[in-house]
Amino acid sequence: MYKAVTRGISVTVTPRYMPEESSPDDNRYFFAYTVEIINLSLERVQLRARYWRITDEQGRVQEVRGAGVVGEEPILGPGESYSYTSGCPLTTPSGTMQGSYVMETASGETFDAEIPAFSLDMPRSKRVLH
Repeated sequence: MYKAVTRGISVTVTPRYMPEESSPDDNRYFFAYTVEIINLSLERVQLRARYWRITDEQGRVQEVRGAGVVGEEPILGPGESYSYTSGCPLTTPSGTMQGSYVMETASGETFDAEIPAFSLDMPRSKRVLH
């Protein structure tokens, strides 16, 4: 589990490898990640946009920007939380993701809430000693 807090917005990410969606023989590795956002501040905020920086194990970078998350722009009052699960395909067995959410306060101010850097890793085969 990976966590970052920006201006009272807590973002926790839990990634996992999805073997049933992956095909290592075809260089296709799929990872799911669950994000929990908790508003620890005293003001209402709305998640307006996302930015992801995805890096595979060979250093290739892909950037993703868009409105909201999973088709939603959730509003969080003080103490409220929002969770969602999404996925990321890679052509290598490991990589990293990090980014930010654009949050908007009730007064119209926007700020970036950090999404912590997290690792995407296919479990390796266990070695057998004879």
